Parts: sequence; structure tokens; C-alpha cells
Amino acid sequence: MAQKFTPVARLLHWIMAVAILAMLFIGVAMVASLSDYHRLVSIHEPLGILILVLVAIRLVYRLFHPAPPLPDDMPGLLRFAAKASHVVLYALMFALPLVGWGMLSAAGFPIAPTPWLHLPAILPQNDALHALLRPTHTILAFLLFATFLAHFGAALTHVLIFRDGVFQSMGSWRR
Repeated sequence: MAQKFTPVARLLHWIMAVAILAMLFIGVAMVASLSDYHRLVSIHEPLGILILVLVAIRLVYRLFHPAPPLPDDMPGLLRFAAKASHVVLYALMFALPLVGWGMLSAAGFPIAPTPWLHLPAILPQNDALHALLRPTHTILAFLLFATFLAHFGAALTHVLIFRDGVFQSMGSWRR
């Protein structure tokens, strides 16, 4: 049986999983619905900032509390894929909110995820830059969704096929 992630790591993981999945579906709904666009944006922006804050906390926490080791009998290629996919997930979890923030900054829109929190622009207002960042944000969202699906598929493979305890290291709250 694999060792478990700490309760804090598991809590951060599952909160972020729900937030990211919600964010991806809200993003799709924003593009598809003109009538609900502003309401969805009012959820999308603060959720993006929350994800950015949580991924920073999660990365710092992980530096001090490393992941449990993978099973000894796990093939080298799968070990590499697991580690590479986590690097890609972390990179996308940072990049997507930052690109969104930069896109809003370049468009000259205020970044106010809550009535009491107004964030500074991280890029100068520039229509050409906004035009570049908008499709970049969409492409990164699709990449994050694909990576999320691969991660979910790997988790199911560990629980249903390998039965090696890897899923339980993050998925189980039992001792």
C-alpha cells in the first residue's frame, strides 16, 4: 500500500480539482452564452485568482511536504509520465490565471475579483497584446482540460487496473 499525502495536500488537491473543473465549464459557458456572460465573468475572475493563490500555496506546501513515493514496481515510463504530467498541471495552473489576468490588463479592464480587492494591471493596455492573449487563454484552457482528463484517466487506471494504492494516497480519507 502506498503512503498517503498529508491531509492538507489532499484538501488542497480536491478543492483545486473542483475549482478547476468548475472554472473550465464556466469558461465554456461564458463563450456560449451572451445573456449570462457578465454573471459568469463575475464568478470566473475571482475563481481564477483563487486558483492562482491556491496553486502557489500548494507548490510551496509540496516543497516542504513531498509526494509519497510511487510504487517500486511501477515501470520507468509510467514514472516519467506521472512526474511530467504533474509538472504540466502545475505550469498550466499558474499560466492560465496569469494569462487571463494579463489579457484583462491588456484590454484595459479593471481586475476586481471582489468589491474590496482591486488588483493592479500586470501588463500595459495594448489591443494587439490582448488579441494575442485571448486565444492563448483559450488554448491553455483546452490543454488544461486535456491534462485534467489524462490525470483523471491515470487515477482510474491506478484504482481499477493496477490496484497499487496510488489513488488511495490522494483519494482516501481513511487511515
